[in-house]
Amino acid sequence: MCAIPAVIESYRDEHFAGVRTLWEEAFPNDPPHNHAEIAIPAKLALQPDLLLVALSGGQVVGTAMAGYDGHRGWLYSIAVRQTHHRTGIGTLLVREAERRLAQMGCTKVNLQVRAENAAVAAFYRTLGYNVEERVSMGKRLA
Repeated sequence: MCAIPAVIESYRDEHFAGVRTLWEEAFPNDPPHNHAEIAIPAKLALQPDLLLVALSGGQVVGTAMAGYDGHRGWLYSIAVRQTHHRTGIGTLLVREAERRLAQMGCTKVNLQVRAENAAVAAFYRTLGYNVEERVSMGKRLA
């Protein structure tokens, strides 16, 4: 792993274009409700300090979004520019999100990985996450 210096900080409005570009690269098939134009304002309305960006040379090269409902924490939208994969930025983002969740009293963090994304599942295993046999269910509210 070749380390690239990165700073992790809370999202600010000037990061929007960089986050949108990153998410389009990292999540090309995401449904519209996950696009930056919708997801970022929704996140900023609740726990805005849990939307993180990784900056390298002043450019957005990674993101992490987290949430805490008082019972469990969740990680979402962990993304790193392809040019910065395997540099430690993903680990920095996850660890900072975990730290912030723990400060809120969170004792367990959950995340979901698409079943076909074995490389991402392997990354999370290196950070201590384990597969928990569950049936993931969801319902979109209009």
